[in-house]
Amino acid sequence: MSHAIVVGVDGSEPSKAAAEWAAQQAHRSGRPLWMIHAGAAEEFTPTEADGGGEFLPQPVLAVRDHITRVLPGLEVTCRHVPGNPAYALVAAGGRDGLLVVGSRGSGGLSGLLVGSIALRTAARAHCPVVLVRARADGPAADSGDVVVGLDSALPSGEVLAFAFEQAAARAATLRALESRTLPAGPYLTEASVGQPEIRDSLAAAELVRLQDTLAPWREKFPQVRVEAEVTAWPAGRALVEASRGASLTVVGRRTSGLYSAAPWLGGVAHTVLHHAHSPVAVVPHD
Repeated sequence: MSHAIVVGVDGSEPSKAAAEWAAQQAHRSGRPLWMIHAGAAEEFTPTEADGGGEFLPQPVLAVRDHITRVLPGLEVTCRHVPGNPAYALVAAGGRDGLLVVGSRGSGGLSGLLVGSIALRTAARAHCPVVLVRARADGPAADSGDVVVGLDSALPSGEVLAFAFEQAAARAATLRALESRTLPAGPYLTEASVGQPEIRDSLAAAELVRLQDTLAPWREKFPQVRVEAEVTAWPAGRALVEASRGASLTVVGRRTSGLYSAAPWLGGVAHTVLHHAHSPVAVVPHD
């Protein structure tokens, strides 16, 4: 199961959107789809049990049946797992899987954009987690750029590998964004140039460094068109804006250092999860 696409389902609209997104991902990658409903089996009556003896609510079975009709060749397993949903999903994903969750489950408060289960899963998982929000205009778009945020001073190979792989699988453009605040003037220099020229030169140097960071990955994925951009906007705001019309927005989650003892998403990831217009992938890295 560690190499499967694992999606949490509870019958809510966000979980339906997550299941549809996960099914397309599994179909595209040739991996099996595991649909997991976590919770107490006592919540369901025997009449809601699946033919195989699994206790599954009717809305979950309906989502499963819809996916198997739309993608008849896809290997789909749907099962109930007792216990805490976030822990059950993290265990199912392992280190080599891909977890997909709805942004908010059936028990969430309507005012919250991202529910506690989704946040806990994204903060604890050992593999990438994709959060999908239900849209009023239908399923999340599967076309558009793949957007990735990075820091060229401390680039993450795990984050870049995931972003390039997703862009290659979708035949999509990869848009790499880095947020850099240039030092404020005045600048002391003997050169006969003004402050705007100095700022432009510093911005160009930052872009060169970003391009150098991306160069090995361009060689590894020559089919992927890459756009690199250095912005003065805060990273969270830049990624949220870039997510408009994107098929996926990718951010990293550091698992080592000061916060390694406790699950922690980080400010940028937290902002993007709550406000992005596209599905968001959170990729753990050292």
